[in-house]
Amino acid sequence: MSDRSLSELVSEQIRGRILDGTLKPGERLVEDRLSAELGVSRVPVREALRGLSAEGLVTLLPRRGATVVEVTPETVTELVEVRALLEGLNARLAAQRHDPEIVAQLEDTLARGNEAAETGTAEELARLNAEFHERLAEASRNSVLSDVMRGLRERTSIAFAINGRARAREDWEEHAGILAAVIAGDAELAALLANRHVQNAAAAFANSMKKSAA
Repeated sequence: MSDRSLSELVSEQIRGRILDGTLKPGERLVEDRLSAELGVSRVPVREALRGLSAEGLVTLLPRRGATVVEVTPETVTELVEVRALLEGLNARLAAQRHDPEIVAQLEDTLARGNEAAETGTAEELARLNAEFHERLAEASRNSVLSDVMRGLRERTSIAFAINGRARAREDWEEHAGILAAVIAGDAELAALLANRHVQNAAAAFANSMKKSAA
């Protein structure tokens, strides 16, 4: 295995821990500890942290090392403004291009997501949510849009993790509505529902922040 592929593997593992909430916003990412946990040297860990910093998931500070990025309400507002518009475009293209194979995969993810909304862990819900949106991005058949959306989804997911299981049922009901519009080929409705889905998650995040601050 090359150093490059090893650093990519390490990056995927650290990214997964950040996105499923195992590693919390503001938590220090100690190279020695991560290398021991992952069974690799510090070199691929250091390279992975640099890459995750470029993606906006990790903050690197001189002499202070790496931490999981802390997403402020102001940053979330800016991210949501962009993501909501692009999620709408993504769903519109998915409805227009209607790839039967990817639609079948989305239906499978939706079924597992609905089950997880009732009995799954927060980590499982986070993984399935990411899977649904990733597959919806594939259905758009626009690789540029997919690449841009991936970064936006990951950064907002760090913030939206505070919603936890409280919004699980609503999340998957909204996913079902988006997918139904995609299957029906209703591009306008798919775009509207996808945009609204992001706005609803952002509103839930804002309410959770108010409660935690009270």
